Amino acid sequence: MYAVIICALIAGNNGLIIKHMSSMSPGLIAWFRTTIPIIFLIPLLWKKGDLHFKGNNKRMLLASSINAVRMYLFLIAFIYTSIGNAVVLFYTYPIFVTAIEILFLKKKIKKEQLLFLLLAFIGIIITYIGKPFNFESRDFIGMLAAIGASIGYAVTVIIFKTETHNYSQDKMIFYQNIVGAVLFIPFLTGLPTAEIDHLATGLFYGLLIGIVVFKLFFFGLKYLAASTATTLMYLEVITAVLLGHFILDEKLTWNILVGGALILTSSISISRLHRKAARNSVKASV
Repeated sequence: MYAVIICALIAGNNGLIIKHMSSMSPGLIAWFRTTIPIIFLIPLLWKKGDLHFKGNNKRMLLASSINAVRMYLFLIAFIYTSIGNAVVLFYTYPIFVTAIEILFLKKKIKKEQLLFLLLAFIGIIITYIGKPFNFESRDFIGMLAAIGASIGYAVTVIIFKTETHNYSQDKMIFYQNIVGAVLFIPFLTGLPTAEIDHLATGLFYGLLIGIVVFKLFFFGLKYLAASTATTLMYLEVITAVLLGHFILDEKLTWNILVGGALILTSSISISRLHRKAARNSVKASV
């Protein structure tokens, strides 16, 4: 349990670290975020004899490509808007997972799911209250990017989920980052003009968020039920919002608090419905 709690608390620093590097382009930050895990994992996979491509590579590379776009949008969200706005809107991804399953995978919708989807939509509207709806506003662009990142993450969750039985945890992290590590290479042209401490932060960011956070979560998952582990991860949102408020003096407006509460309530409830359905499916097949 403590491993997952520490994981969530560390992940809550995501926004602060990104804000610190905001003078660099999102593409350069994304290169650090994707490449450092790859560099770290290659020797481990080589030692285990797992540095080869097998399974459904096309599907995994598709997910990795979507994840690269998702990560770029994620960074834009934190650079352009407040940490509170970005993290709350990003955590709508369980809602989009459900919406995608219903619309494209033709899964039956339950009344409870419909209710929570509606509740989340209301939460998003409340969060946007008072914000200008035009592309001249950095706040609007950042919040829109957070929603885009959430949708992208939802898609990758669905794709990666179908392949988890074919790959080790390290290999999944490898695939998650490999396309981004190549795709963001052109942004290395920004290295000469970047400040030294920002470059050091980029290295630290890639290692901390790309490796340490995932390792802690998977370690905790060995000893906890998936429902407990994923629920504890919502501490990331609380941590991020509080750090943004106390360290960066970001305002906690009523619409962020109310809209965020509705979104998180919906996300947690939908996640629980997913896990309950999965347990029932396993029981039915036994």
